[in-house]
Amino acid sequence: MSITANQSLLIFVSYILLLFLISYWTSKNSSTLSFFNGNKNSPWYAVMYGMIGTTLSGITFISLPGIVKGASFSYLQMSLGYILGYIGVAYILMPIYYKNNLISIYGYLDKRLGKSAYKTGASFFIISRGLQAAGKLFIMATVLQTFIYTPLGIPYTVNAFILLLIITLYTLKGGIKTVVWTDTLQTTFMIGAGVLTLYLIADQMNMSLSDIYQKAVEETNYTQAFFWDIKATNYFWKQFITGAFIVIVMTGLDQDMMQKSLTIKTLKAAQKNMVFFSFILFGTIALFLILGVFIYQYADFLSLELPKKSDQLFPMIAQQKLGLFGACIFLLGVTAAAFSSADSAITSLTTSFCIDFLNLDHSQKSDVEKLKVRKITHIGFAFGLFLLVIFFNSINNTNALDTILKLASYTYGPLLGLFAFSIIMKEDRKPMFVPLICIISPVICYYLQANSASLFDGYKFGYELLLLNGVLTFLGLLLTSFLKK
Repeated sequence: MSITANQSLLIFVSYILLLFLISYWTSKNSSTLSFFNGNKNSPWYAVMYGMIGTTLSGITFISLPGIVKGASFSYLQMSLGYILGYIGVAYILMPIYYKNNLISIYGYLDKRLGKSAYKTGASFFIISRGLQAAGKLFIMATVLQTFIYTPLGIPYTVNAFILLLIITLYTLKGGIKTVVWTDTLQTTFMIGAGVLTLYLIADQMNMSLSDIYQKAVEETNYTQAFFWDIKATNYFWKQFITGAFIVIVMTGLDQDMMQKSLTIKTLKAAQKNMVFFSFILFGTIALFLILGVFIYQYADFLSLELPKKSDQLFPMIAQQKLGLFGACIFLLGVTAAAFSSADSAITSLTTSFCIDFLNLDHSQKSDVEKLKVRKITHIGFAFGLFLLVIFFNSINNTNALDTILKLASYTYGPLLGLFAFSIIMKEDRKPMFVPLICIISPVICYYLQANSASLFDGYKFGYELLLLNGVLTFLGLLLTSFLKK
């Protein structure tokens, strides 16, 4: 028995009501400042647990299991690098943020390099996080379209609009404090859905979990984790090092991820949060890769024709083959994962724009005026994400996880170069033409990636393009700093 549109709608609405109850509880006595920093009173363990859902999102829930057939367990190579990256964030970047008592982490660029670098860094964050959030929301909207809206004859545009409206409303008042606590709930649903799906598949195949996994080991290459062809995009050291730097830029240099950690009262507790989180995240990623093995084994068991896009397989099996309970837990899991990522994205985008561009934290406006500005900004970003989701839907033709990581290589590279220059170079070293350098570097990277096979004897760039982008930005800043002197 598969799930009906009305049953899906009931589950979705029930979950939304739960989110609004948490929003009501957490937004009591909220203010403009508490919207941005949660009054510096978030428990480190709640932040750590909720960050799992934010980091992984609906992209992991759907796309990560889907990549197993084509990429095996190679993503674990990158995930090992993540651990090193999180340790670097905890002990290199977080002390800087806490020492300077920052609400927006890009305020450090202002203190170190001046307004031009500050605004450039904040702009690249807004572009980066906006694109990521749109991609993740696209996954969520696609699932809802399949489960609810298409059977009811409702177009995708209405679906996306309703989704963004819900997220906007439950984060509008409480901000980051609401996000910290809703994310803990959503992480629980996401991980729980993954675990329960494993058991459902095992029950359907009338096999134990270990037998299904062992069968995959013996008959497929799905579980191969390490690859040593230096020219390939999945070469171990390439992915390991890239994984470390992806974490540094997509967590340590990202207002969305760091805003939660900066709501923790002390640096020591925030560092504990980051280190513990890195190991739990690795285990969660391994769980969803194993889930991918089970899904493909189950598809073979049923002799299913695989969909053209790998991130469509899990939704198809959940809706059509795992019964009412399986479809319900899938819908809850992907809903939780997507909301966990999107609510924090809108909140952090609002924070960055209000602090970095409108200087709302130092404004002489009254509290009522600040509240109005902040709400208008919040709604504006929600509408912008709505437009991006519609755009993403029109162009997507590949695995969504791969698409978002490729986009990150271009948009986060300049942030990596800016912060590296700020931390490594002496304080009297001030670069020129910062915005131009941060635009030229990704353009050069795009050219090199498009022509890498012919230029570098068959070598193909993967996600390590992020490092090259950062290095080019750093070198441009360094060269122009000598011109200024």
